[in-house]
Amino acid sequence: MSESKLDRVLAEARNYKAKRETGYREQALKLYPWVCGRCTREFNNANLRELTVHHRDHNHDNNPSDGSNWELLCLYCHDNEHSKFEELIQYGATTETKVDAATYNPFADLKSMLKK
Repeated sequence: MSESKLDRVLAEARNYKAKRETGYREQALKLYPWVCGRCTREFNNANLRELTVHHRDHNHDNNPSDGSNWELLCLYCHDNEHSKFEELIQYGATTETKVDAATYNPFADLKSMLKK
């Protein structure tokens, strides 16, 4: 493979990835509150770049418009989630206990707030 062909293929792959991420990232940020689903860290416009979209089934092409395959995770929790998945693939099941997702609900009192 010539260097120019390799450069072209890599550029196409980068463009495809950037285009795909822009679509589902923007949708997820509109659907969900800007809070990490694991550590409950809150985000704003200043640090939003540190909030990532995690695909629950690890298939980045599975992007239903209802967001059912996504969760927002901070960079650290997202890296941890992928590390656990890689270990599962490499070593099989572990004895680690499952950590429940955060129970923070930003819409818990929304009805009463809207009545004001």
